[in-house]
Amino acid sequence: MTGSSSARDRHPDPAAPGTPDDRPGAAPDPTPRATPDPPSGTTSGTTSGTTSASRSASDAHRPDRAPATVPPAPSPYPTLALARHPLVHHKLTLLRDRHTSTKIFKELVDEIALLLAYEATGDLPLEPAPVETPLEPTVGYRVSGKKLTLVPILRAGLGMVDGVLRLVPGARVGHVGLYRDHDTLEPVDYYFRVPGDVAERDFFVLDPMLATGGSATSAVSSLKRAGARRIRLLCIVAAPAGVERLARAHPDVRVFAAALDRELNAQGYILPGLGDAGDRLFGTR
Repeated sequence: MTGSSSARDRHPDPAAPGTPDDRPGAAPDPTPRATPDPPSGTTSGTTSGTTSASRSASDAHRPDRAPATVPPAPSPYPTLALARHPLVHHKLTLLRDRHTSTKIFKELVDEIALLLAYEATGDLPLEPAPVETPLEPTVGYRVSGKKLTLVPILRAGLGMVDGVLRLVPGARVGHVGLYRDHDTLEPVDYYFRVPGDVAERDFFVLDPMLATGGSATSAVSSLKRAGARRIRLLCIVAAPAGVERLARAHPDVRVFAAALDRELNAQGYILPGLGDAGDRLFGTR
């Protein structure tokens, strides 16, 4: 999704030839290795074959030898859709790392947002569209209705906008200004602006974290008061408390997330989470 420089920043050099790469999820080392001769009195595939089979079985339980596939992760909530694409989980793991730099953190948020938007736009309505190819006329399809509108929740939601716009460059962008009171953990509104013709548009609310659910619930409520009827939320990490609160207030709003984490701590941060997304995006941590 990004240029070669960012790829180099995020991925260490491959292991030297003949040296196994023990990073979790790394591809098996294709370098052939010499197989030691079986001990005297045995033949390959008999007694030593038994130990070889046992070794293979035990290797399957080692994290560095486990298949690098994402296990099935059905959502426990009817309003929540969880991403299963391996690239989403790979990038999310890098995003969680406390040592990830601000530059790489921004790039990862951008890339995950694009992948989540691909999932969230999978059922947009289409209409026939005549088109003239270099050889003959034909009929294709285009997304029907008014242009999609992105609504980032300031400030962390801004980090997801460009990724979605690369997938849907014609989308409009509104803004909802909210911050969470650190004493009450409740949202405080300070800004709201979206394009006109609200009732005819599809809205994607963007916020990397769905923690207590207060900000997301308030943003959706503001959109509905303005006349919005079709709203979805894209977030990177969600907590059960946030999913449940949003579902109680707005059961018609579907959530697309990269991961559903375990719980909130006493300060309202998601565990294991990825820290304060806004601080990590803008280097204010």
